[in-house]
Amino acid sequence: MAYDVVGLGCACLDFLGIVPHLPDQDEQVWMSDSTQQGGGMVSTALVTLSRLGVSTAFVGKIGSDTAGRVVKEEFDLYGVDSKHLVTDPVATSPVSMILVDESTGQRTIMAGGSAVELLPSEVPAEMVASAKYLHLDNTNRQAALAAARIARDSGVPVVLDADTMSPPDDLEDLLRLTDYLIASKVFADELTGLADPSAAAQALASYGSSVAVVTLGEEGSYTLAGGRSFHTPAFAVDVVDTTGAGDVYHGAFIFGLLRDWALEKTAVFASAVAAVSCTRLGGRQGIPTLEEAISFLRDRDAEHFNFEESRRIGTDDRDRSV
Repeated sequence: MAYDVVGLGCACLDFLGIVPHLPDQDEQVWMSDSTQQGGGMVSTALVTLSRLGVSTAFVGKIGSDTAGRVVKEEFDLYGVDSKHLVTDPVATSPVSMILVDESTGQRTIMAGGSAVELLPSEVPAEMVASAKYLHLDNTNRQAALAAARIARDSGVPVVLDADTMSPPDDLEDLLRLTDYLIASKVFADELTGLADPSAAAQALASYGSSVAVVTLGEEGSYTLAGGRSFHTPAFAVDVVDTTGAGDVYHGAFIFGLLRDWALEKTAVFASAVAAVSCTRLGGRQGIPTLEEAISFLRDRDAEHFNFEESRRIGTDDRDRSV
């Protein structure tokens, strides 16, 4: 089976709790709400795509433990094919403990688990080569490079979630194999040394990507493509938790690429889906369906979004309008 999007990266388990404030040393605070959900950059982007009606498959590695079993169960729940999710019997699956500040929705993340590195030989070449898009993050570097080379040789566009700086070994090689580079402001600042997102996007694009995006959190995003650039504001919502918002943005952005939308429309859609995801606790519970996302945009009379054309989503028609 050929998938719309194949993703390779990290899959983890998140434990989240909402607290009135971050505790001081030896202080006890009560959580007003808590949850356990799957997490990870590429994996949450694939869940987003699945929620929007796209066929997806995840490639990665977990440990043979409770966290790993829950990660796989969530993929099955959301319809993400996990047949190439490798289980390492001696590894510990990545786990994150996340405290969410009740007043702001901002969070503090504590991550743990042993290194669970996918080997290049474990990359399913045929599945990658037959996908419409390949989505990667900064983890599993050697396997990601192998997958990106397969994609490049097969004419499959590569989307990279560059969220945080990782060891520099082979990083530039991965950037040069990327067609759509979507970087967090932290990554862009650290890699380029440029605080201005406009200048940082230009520096990022110099590695060869046709589109470079710098995400700015509550300030929206900045996109550079083909010599033109634009800023997309974030949507104002009642924020409960910002966990996973960037990952959700990536998934929704890829949805726009699959629909061949203009980049302005794609960025608005991605911003909307990410905003809705922030209205519930955890990176996945708040991800909207396509119908919910369209309703959110219609309620706000979103600029650049053609609702008449959007009614045809799911058909063979391609919306090339702004």
